[in-house]
Amino acid sequence: MADALFHSPKTHGFVRVAAATPVSHVGDPRANGQEHVALIRQAGEQGVDLMVFPELSLSAYAIDDLHMQAALLDQVERQIAVVAEATAEADVVAVVGAPIRNGDALYNCAVVIGAGEVLGVVPKTYLPNYREYYEKRWFAPATARAEDVIALNGETVDFAPGLLFEAVNRPGFVFSVEICEDYWAPLPPSTRAALAGARILLNLSASNIVIGKADERAMLSASHSARTLSAYVFAASGWGESTTDLAWDGQATIHELGAKLAEGERFALDSHLTIADVDVDRIGLDRLRNGTFAECARNEGEAATVVPFMAREDHEASELIRPLDRFPFVPDDAGRLDQDCYEVFNIQVQGLMRRMTATGAKSLVIGVSGGLDSTQALLVACRAFDRLDLPRTNILGFTMPGFATSNGTKSNAWALMNALGVTGAEIDIRPAAEQMFRDIGHPYAEGQPVHDITFENVQAGLRTDYLFRLANQHRAFVLGTGDLSELALGWATYGVGDHMSHYNVNGGVAKTLIRHLIRWVAAGDLIGAGARDTLHAILHTEISPELVPAKDGVIQSTEGTVGPYALNDFFLFYISRFGMTPSKVAFLAHQAWGDAGAGHWPANTPDDEKVEYDLATIKGWLRKFLIRFFQTAQFKRSALPNGPKVVTGGSLSPRGDWRAPSDGNSRVWLDELEANVPDA
Repeated sequence: MADALFHSPKTHGFVRVAAATPVSHVGDPRANGQEHVALIRQAGEQGVDLMVFPELSLSAYAIDDLHMQAALLDQVERQIAVVAEATAEADVVAVVGAPIRNGDALYNCAVVIGAGEVLGVVPKTYLPNYREYYEKRWFAPATARAEDVIALNGETVDFAPGLLFEAVNRPGFVFSVEICEDYWAPLPPSTRAALAGARILLNLSASNIVIGKADERAMLSASHSARTLSAYVFAASGWGESTTDLAWDGQATIHELGAKLAEGERFALDSHLTIADVDVDRIGLDRLRNGTFAECARNEGEAATVVPFMAREDHEASELIRPLDRFPFVPDDAGRLDQDCYEVFNIQVQGLMRRMTATGAKSLVIGVSGGLDSTQALLVACRAFDRLDLPRTNILGFTMPGFATSNGTKSNAWALMNALGVTGAEIDIRPAAEQMFRDIGHPYAEGQPVHDITFENVQAGLRTDYLFRLANQHRAFVLGTGDLSELALGWATYGVGDHMSHYNVNGGVAKTLIRHLIRWVAAGDLIGAGARDTLHAILHTEISPELVPAKDGVIQSTEGTVGPYALNDFFLFYISRFGMTPSKVAFLAHQAWGDAGAGHWPANTPDDEKVEYDLATIKGWLRKFLIRFFQTAQFKRSALPNGPKVVTGGSLSPRGDWRAPSDGNSRVWLDELEANVPDA
């Protein structure tokens, strides 16, 4: 049972929502009710918790004066009872559109139904009465109501805009409803609902389609979900609505924090659902750390009526229904990846340019190892010098072979420096290292093959000593190369080149993104075509510090020690950006990298990154990540040099996104992982 709970999206703060697009039957509530019941049953079978139908879905929207016919309105109310029964059988909360009488007025309403009963009714606030719209001919606005309750389906329920519906058994499952024109208003009712605590915002719409309107609606949904730190579910009328003067496309979208999770087929001829799992836990964590949202809620928020309900609690294991990037620092979409690489590279370049102009520096010193990080830093330096009209020969690149430097990385370093036209030089650090071994009495000086941490750090430290003194000699400064992933793991010797420098352009860039940046540069013409072959050779080189000699032909492996960077970057993103629990991060990682994600590789994924990890492997590496991140690495991050931030929530600078005590420990995170994640 524990294993099943772990694998259920509902256990980890997800709410499965659906935008329903039924075939519409003009002025025929009975036929529309049947369409609703069929979709509700389908939603129940697919584990949907909450679904929203289009505006006036039980009557149809474009029926004009038929809205004023008593026979039609009576049938609408009877169909609400039919739909209510279906929600009880399917265990789904459904929000349907209906014309509802209250007193001597008719209202355009969203009827919220669950567990066989009406939970509440939300009247439309803003009635369009311009261009093709004529709603004030038939409907009264929400402000015209005389009281805040209404009798419907044999129950007296709340009747007001801005109602909050809260699942008492599912923390964070809080939603509110608005209708079509409401979110075209300068201040949509859902804004105040979000400030009052709603994390899911629903829109029942009968917005007709004209050229460009679909993009406008998607833009409004995306921007509103971003501004209100919420999920926004939009369902518009589709096939079957009257086309006397208008047409309908049935647009259905689900957005979360500005990102599109799902989009339905437009102009479809059959009833269908658009489904996604909304992460209400993530929304809550984002609001928790966003002081502006909380302050705005205090200043502008209003008390809202809360309607409690019981949500479905089935925790059967199921695949997560939402986009989930295996590489959260690297977008799956090729066009977005190209844009991100363009922005990241230019952020790095401009950061370096500004530091050079501020210091008056005309040259810099960089260690070039033939690895990924120093390659990216050197590419950035070349572009910065080009834009500053400085000769690349003022870039002083040094390769410094040690006891484990391979011919491959050394030759790649030289080929890269030569291709880029920088001033290259080589300093063999082995004689100096041997002298230091003798000075400190290290066993290696006596011929013993002791390859301990001292053996490694003597080499790393000497390289940094040379770079700083060379910078003094040439009136230059040292360009750092260590990346965000290494800083997260503490995979850097304190005070040496991958940790300390005068300025580090890579400190905000994850290792998985470094790879794509180099590919992006190689594919373009910013640096010149001469280095392309060398760049591709570097991309196919094993990641290694090359400080310990190979044993039986096997070189020292970074990922063999700290874990795959693909997983570590995944852990880093969700823990540092959102503060998620380790068990939820493990769940997401298993969804992305385990059997559930098998075969769904994005088009830009290199063959060597098409791997899978089972739950036991994920849990093992996550355990090591938690120890490194929370316990052993913070003192290094507390002393980082300056460098540009490139990703939201992606800086570990002590002056930026992440501030933590150097004396912390990882116990609470390890305990949470062990308590909630099965071993296999």
